[in-house]
Formats: sequence, C-alpha cells, structure tokens
Amino acid sequence: MSDETTGSAAPVTGAAEPDSRPAPRCLRLLLSVAGVVLALDVVTKVLAVKLLTPGQPVSIIGDTVTWTLVRNSGAAFSMATGYTWVLTLVAVGVVVGIFWMGRRLVSPWWAIGLGMILGGALGNLVDRFFRSPGPLRGHVVDFLSVGWWPVFNVADPAVVGGAILLVALSLFGFDFDTTGRRRSPSADEAESS
Repeated sequence: MSDETTGSAAPVTGAAEPDSRPAPRCLRLLLSVAGVVLALDVVTKVLAVKLLTPGQPVSIIGDTVTWTLVRNSGAAFSMATGYTWVLTLVAVGVVVGIFWMGRRLVSPWWAIGLGMILGGALGNLVDRFFRSPGPLRGHVVDFLSVGWWPVFNVADPAVVGGAILLVALSLFGFDFDTTGRRRSPSADEAESS
C-alpha cells in the first residue's frame, strides 16, 4: 500500500537532506586517537615509576635528553602547584567539552586534534585521581627531559600538538561541524548570482 491510500501525511525524506545524527566515523576516529594517546601515556608512566629513581636522571643523549622522574602537582611547567584540585576540575571540563563537540563532529582533522587533547587530558586525569596524595590532588608523573625544556610525559605533547592542529584548522577556515573550508559571505553571494 502506498502513502496515498493510507492517508499518511508523513513526508518522504530524500538522500540529499543533511544527516542530523553524529558522524560516527569521526567520533570513532576521535575516540581511537584518544585511546592510543591514553594507553601510551599510562604505560609509559607505569614504566617510568617502576624503572626510574627520582633525582637520578638516566642519560639518553648526553645531558641533553634524559629520563628524569618527577612528580608534578601543578600544571604545565609546574605552574599553579597549590591548585591541583582546580586543575583537575578544568581538565574534567575539557573532557566534557570534547565529548559535547564530538557529537557534531564531521571533520576528520578536528577528530584527530580533539582526540589528541582528549587522550592527553585523560592521561593526566588518571594521575590526578589515582596517584598520591589522593583523589583530585594526585601528582602527575613526568619523566622525559629535553634540554632546557621542563620535564614532561606523553600526554603533554599530545595536548599541545592537538591544540596547535585545532588552531591551524581554525585559522585556515576549517570548522569541526562542517565539511570543507568556511566560505566568506561575498563568495556565497557571487555564486548565487
């Protein structure tokens, strides 16, 4: 029976209409990247704690690159060391924000950048929740020292790299919830005339 004979007034949707559901492929990519970063971060921190002694750097390339076990109660570069619980809440907010954005995500490049940030944030959150001195106040394990740069872990360059990627995508006109580059209003007007 056709819609005409049943009296149904339900509109028939065509394939040309945009899909309002989240792009599962981009969401899977985001979660996969985050999972890889999180796994690498957790495994390397466990190994660092097991194999390294605090205050005794192990040389990789002279004194320039070393394994150096440090427990960081603050943010990057040991800033805000007295506000560990605030940093934990900010990281939780970042994680929630990324999950919110992930529902509308259609750009694979944004998925990669957000996945890097999510994995890094979760890696450091694991330390904040499960390492001493206790939940919300745990110290993050850092173990890689390169030259004059502060000691860091796998999560740190993942967060920084993801942020740089997202800034570059924004500057070049790529949005997380649209495909392709943003177009200027004048380009849209010229195309319609």
